[in-house]
Amino acid sequence: MTLIVRDVRPEVPADTEGFARVRRLALPYILSTPESVRHSALHTHPDARYRPLVAEEGGEIVGAAQVLLAHDSGEPGQGLLNIHVRPDRAGRGAGTLLLRTAEEYLASLGATKVFSWVLDEPADRAFAERHGYRASRSAYFLRLDLAGGGLPPLTPAPPGVELRSAAEFADDPRPLFELDAETLQDEPGDVGFEAPDYDDWLTSTWHDPLLNRELTMAACVDGRPVAFTAACTDGGGRYSTSMTGTARAHRGRGLAKLAKLHSLHRARAAGVTDAFTGNDAGNDPMIAVNKWLGYEICAAEVRHVRELG
Repeated sequence: MTLIVRDVRPEVPADTEGFARVRRLALPYILSTPESVRHSALHTHPDARYRPLVAEEGGEIVGAAQVLLAHDSGEPGQGLLNIHVRPDRAGRGAGTLLLRTAEEYLASLGATKVFSWVLDEPADRAFAERHGYRASRSAYFLRLDLAGGGLPPLTPAPPGVELRSAAEFADDPRPLFELDAETLQDEPGDVGFEAPDYDDWLTSTWHDPLLNRELTMAACVDGRPVAFTAACTDGGGRYSTSMTGTARAHRGRGLAKLAKLHSLHRARAAGVTDAFTGNDAGNDPMIAVNKWLGYEICAAEVRHVRELG
């Protein structure tokens, strides 16, 4: 069958559904829905020059790629690329064609270095190395069985701390933005970045169709959020925390752990069955929190980098 790579058409449901299906089959630890695929295609910051691609074989979408510039990095010329191929169609050229198309596009934008997350599996790592990528940092995916597993019991907030959902900030989410922007600065990573501006955050984060404002919880002091966990759901019983953090002045009090515990209890009560999260392999404090909550490591991935040109 003929294999082609083309751009995603965000207005075509078959494209967004096919893209989301490939991602879920190839990487089941990350939430993806047709609505989130469409939102990213239409609302990623224009400076990122985001280009979602699909590989099509015999008219069927069998692979997908997210291709963009690290526009919020202080270092120019950095590209980001993630490739996913349906497991039942691996080894038939879709990944190679997606990679070549993506690298040519990034090079045309002036990128000189490309970063890509690769599952820590022999075939995936061999594919990356065969195409000139070298391994760097590692990260874990963790899963919590909310349907069959146990959660630590709910504990009340300490004196002077109030737990509030993000939905309660609907009229003015700026305090959540400011907390998110502060905690993002301390996230481990190999690509530096500058905090987003408020309007961009509203578009990319607050209006992300995956964000569940009822399950996103913040610990507040004097009405202001000082620790939080951002919860995403896909409407199919799956939940993921995209960020958990605490303002520097309030660390060491267990407030982020408290916010995440309450979010998970709410999620289970709402019918969520599977909870996922991710941690940098060197983020021992957050890994300890997640293990205390009952999460178990279910997979790992390795960031790979290649110099272009």
